[in-house]
This record gives sequence, C-alpha cells and structure tokens, in this order.
Amino acid sequence: MTSNRADIVLGIQWGDEGKGRVVDAFAKDYDLVARFGGGDNAGHTLVVGDRKIALRIVPSGVLQERPQLFIGGGCVVSLDGLVEELDMLASIGVDVSRIKISDRAHVVFPYHAALDRASEKARGDAAIGTTGRGIGPTYTDKVARIGISFGELRKKEALADKIRYNIMSRSSQFAVMDAAPREEDVIAQTLEALPRVLPHVVDGVSYFHEMLESDRRVLIEGAQGTLLDVGYGTYPYVTSSSTIAGGACTGLGIGPTAIGRVVGVAKAYCTRVGAGPFPSELFDSTGDALRSRGGEFGTVTGRPRRCGWFDAVATKYAVRVNGLTSAVITKLDVLSGCEKVAIVTGYRSGGKSVGFESAGDPNLELELAWYDGWSEDISAIRKIADLPKNARAYVDALQHALGVPIDGVSLGPERSAMAIP
Repeated sequence: MTSNRADIVLGIQWGDEGKGRVVDAFAKDYDLVARFGGGDNAGHTLVVGDRKIALRIVPSGVLQERPQLFIGGGCVVSLDGLVEELDMLASIGVDVSRIKISDRAHVVFPYHAALDRASEKARGDAAIGTTGRGIGPTYTDKVARIGISFGELRKKEALADKIRYNIMSRSSQFAVMDAAPREEDVIAQTLEALPRVLPHVVDGVSYFHEMLESDRRVLIEGAQGTLLDVGYGTYPYVTSSSTIAGGACTGLGIGPTAIGRVVGVAKAYCTRVGAGPFPSELFDSTGDALRSRGGEFGTVTGRPRRCGWFDAVATKYAVRVNGLTSAVITKLDVLSGCEKVAIVTGYRSGGKSVGFESAGDPNLELELAWYDGWSEDISAIRKIADLPKNARAYVDALQHALGVPIDGVSLGPERSAMAIP
C-alpha cells in the first residue's frame, strides 16, 4: 500500500513555461524525479552558473545529486536521443546510473520520425507544427497495438521481426518519400544501441511504487503544457500525449490517491510554438520585444515563439483541469522596462462572455486589465515582498487571476534567481 504522496510540477500554458528550472530548484529536496509523458519533443533548459544544459528526455533534476531519475511508461523515447543525452551528461560528470526507464515506455524509431515529417508536409498550410521527431506516430502505434516497448527490446529476434513488419506495413507511405528507412538499417541501429540502453530499463510499476512505499520523496515532472493536452488542449493543435495532472497517474501507473501537491508553472506573459489558437498573441513591436528579451526560441527546434500577454482565462481553465494547489511564475524579469503590462481577464464573442472553449473563435474579443510597468533591475531580489511596487502589484494580480497561492517568482535564467513569499 502506498504510504507517501508524490508532488507534481507541470506547465499551465502552451509549454515552454520554464518547468525545467523549477523542477531543478525543487529536486534537491526529493529522492526521485520522474517524467510521465511526452518524448524528446519536450526541451528543458537549465542554467547553473555559467553552464547551460538543454535536456530533451532525462528529468530536469539530473544536475542535483540527491534524486534518482525516472522516465515513466507514458513516455516515448528515441534510442539514439537517449544514448546521446546519457553521453552528454556523463561527459560533464553526472552519474548516469541514477537514470532508469520504465519497461512500459515506447520506443521512437527512425521510421516514426519519417512518418511525422511526411504527415506535416502533406498537411501543407494546415500543418499542426510538430517537431517532426516521430512522437505522434509512436503514440499512434501504441494505441494501434503495434508499438514496441522498452521491455520488448530484450527479445532481439522478435524485435527484429516486429520492426520489419512495422516498416513493411507502411510501404505505400514510404514509397512516396525521398528517404524511406531501410528495415535492416533500423534493426542494426537498434541492436547497436541495446548495450547502452538495457542497463537502465526497469519494471517501471514496481520501481515507482517501491519508492513511494519506502517513504522516499517523489517529484513528478510534466512535459509540454496543459493547453497542449491531447484531450483538453486546443485540439487538433495539440501534442499526442496527456500533459495534465491526470496523465501522471496513467503515465506512471499510480492512482489519484498517490498525488500530493500539484504546482503549475506559468510565464508572466504567454508564448506558443507552432500553429493553433493563441488569443493574446501580439503582432506588434511589443510582441517582438518580448521574444527578444525572453530569448523565446524553442529548445528543441530553435523556432521563434509567438508571444502575448498573460491569459487568465486560459490559465484559470488549466487550474481547474489540473486541480492546482499552487503556482510558480517565471520570467517576470522579461517585463522589466515595459511602460504598461496587461492581463487578459475575459473573452467575448457575439456580445456575450465566453470561456476558454472559444479560444479558436475568429471573432473573439479580449477584455484586458492594464498595469503600470517598472524599470528596475529585479534579478537580485529573493523575496516577493521586496519587488518594486508595480511589479509586486502585477504578481498580486496574477495570484488573484489564478486563484491559488504563488510559491515563487523567477527573475532570471540562473537557478538561484527565484523570489519566494
């Protein structure tokens, strides 16, 4: 019987909220940090002193010495990407034996990435804006019951047969592609990676529950953001997995009674990568300035992010579907120097007030609350009460909009640049 509860940190916007630095800051107090969904389409950037590290697969607590790191069964993982990340971490002195991956996680193969890119190309102007890394096709195979789990990597002969079948069954799709994957090349690459990968594979359900049952402190890390959830995001412009708190249960094999705190992470403004509704998007010099000041370019793709004001309608929706207990605000420092800052407080359409379900309405009108900006350098402040008056008023407005306490406010990219209550 589980005797401990795991806490969750997840994003409550369209991803890129700065979850990685929040998880990194929290991780020193935990014995295990676990990812429950997504793949290497979810980038996390950590800044420690002069060191900047981009992670795509391994949980963000990897630079803290205390926790074990776990990639859960709800994740999909590229073997080449995993080996590359393990090598990078080992080269900077990280003990990669701490990293475990569930036998129920699914493998992203080169043919998945090829299918992903072909699908996006075929959509033309209606492209969703995926990273092209094969995440969607891998989840499709999982649901279609033809996917390959990490546990199956131990059965080499059956593994080769399954890879051949999966490629052969897509022959008509691959026939129109310039660089269709060859069966034997994929098999050879897979077998070559096995000695590096298999030592990290564990019985994921037993591993995770034994941590909880031995009263270890467990922190669960979300990928992407709530508004990209396959079921509750701005469908069809979403990712292929569940990104909300409920996804942690299915992605790790735990019940809801095993969940303790649920901490949502949001930027002090808002961004989105790729296509899809974004009601608060700014198409003017202010949006350009936010992108430039905030370094708003994708960790995985390098694509420029769309920027806009904080959307309280969208984030209030995220508070509800996640059952948030508190929040952390990131990148408040990016707003320093703005004469005015705004929060979207409501949506209207056809003269009526509407909710987040209308985010894609082309006739949507926004209700904005404006606040005076601040020009002070706030990067060295470590208490929210010590923020300049106008910055503090803005944080208070964000807390009121969210309806949950704010546990911290990040004021710069370095892990120590965090103001707390």
